[in-house]
Amino acid sequence: MTENELSKIVFDCALKVHQNLGPGLLESAYEECLFYEIKKTGLQVEKQKPLPLIYEEVKLDVGYRLDIIVENKLILEIKSVETLNDIHFAQLLTYLKLTNCKLGLLMNFNVTLIKNGIRRIVNNL
Repeated sequence: MTENELSKIVFDCALKVHQNLGPGLLESAYEECLFYEIKKTGLQVEKQKPLPLIYEEVKLDVGYRLDIIVENKLILEIKSVETLNDIHFAQLLTYLKLTNCKLGLLMNFNVTLIKNGIRRIVNNL
């Protein structure tokens, strides 16, 4: 399954979560519910996956964690903030580069319409 096909399934799951919960909750609530919805689709999904930083021959377990990764291809960075900032985009792009994944979704659930809270970030490897 391609990253784009995965992102469509994830979008539908996020829409369901947002329609049921609405905006205003903590990121952890949306993360847990989205994880549950994606898991129900039968896709391989992990949450809070450790991400080491490897620099040349040095491996640093510095505490980075991917909010959600789907099929080891699509990274989801979950937010519940008033406004997405450049640092949020940079963080997800860095995660994409560290994992060699091509696509990530920056998902802000603190919006009226979830479609306005989702941004695609592409790693041009």
